[in-house]
Amino acid sequence: MRIPHLAALTLALCASGMAGAQSYPAKPITIVIGSSPGSTTDGLARAVGAQITRETGQPVVVDSRPGAFGGIAAQQVARSAPDGYTLFMTTNTTQAANPHLVKTLPYNPIKDFTPIGQMVQGYMLMVVNPNVPAKTVPEFVALAKKEPGKLTFGSGSSSARVATEQFQHMTGTKLTYVPYKANPPAVIDLVAGQTDVMIVDLTTSLPQVKAGKLRALGVSSPQRSALLPNVPTIGEQGIAGYEFGYWNALYAPAGTPAPIVNRVYELMRKAMASEQVKHFVVENGMEVKVSSPEELAKFQVAELERWGKIIKTAGIQPE
Repeated sequence: MRIPHLAALTLALCASGMAGAQSYPAKPITIVIGSSPGSTTDGLARAVGAQITRETGQPVVVDSRPGAFGGIAAQQVARSAPDGYTLFMTTNTTQAANPHLVKTLPYNPIKDFTPIGQMVQGYMLMVVNPNVPAKTVPEFVALAKKEPGKLTFGSGSSSARVATEQFQHMTGTKLTYVPYKANPPAVIDLVAGQTDVMIVDLTTSLPQVKAGKLRALGVSSPQRSALLPNVPTIGEQGIAGYEFGYWNALYAPAGTPAPIVNRVYELMRKAMASEQVKHFVVENGMEVKVSSPEELAKFQVAELERWGKIIKTAGIQPE
């Protein structure tokens, strides 16, 4: 009699999931992020959330939980009910890099989450405080080599940190690392002259460059950015092969029923196709890159391996 009971239970769960998906969302949705207001992820979450509200009539709340390179936010979502009402918009920082940077990670980036879909691919900008007497990447490298360890770099994400660590490895330079809970406060200190350089997302750095508060030395993309056509890539300034990017994706807690996951994916896909979200993406130097739950699951496994190799090559030790 166990098999019929098991089959009946499975059917009941499937029916429950499908019924939930048909009525989803029936209440406000919370998107948890691991960065502070003003970051790329924060802006993307708000833009996508506004479109989901427009589509469903339900409010979307963006809950900012910076700290531990997104680890605090990851833990919160991992412990949340798998009902589709708590989502995690995050980056390669929590899902691919942290396992290689943190000795004791308080969450499992694969087992604790259900993939919904990738959203964007973005690149970064190398910026310095105007008091740093370097206007190009080669000039900065020469300055850093002249006094190893004197120049400082801040980062509030593993993308920003690893991008700079890889730069040091490829150029034979030595900078002093200053950690932050998130990139926006790190950029504020860079503007104030508390640190000297960052390699950080365009969302956070570009407004300061346009305001003349920071100087852009190079972009981390394979081609120049349409937003800064006069700024060469880091690679074309003599650092052959240097390329560094990041991605944003949406997750739910592990155990979220497939019908709910598919419903959230459809809402995300429609939001990413809206003119409002596409405008935000382009204006912040990114490109829309939407994938399915299955594609994101495969992509994340590959990214875990790729980031592990990058971090090992750069000589970064887990802390």
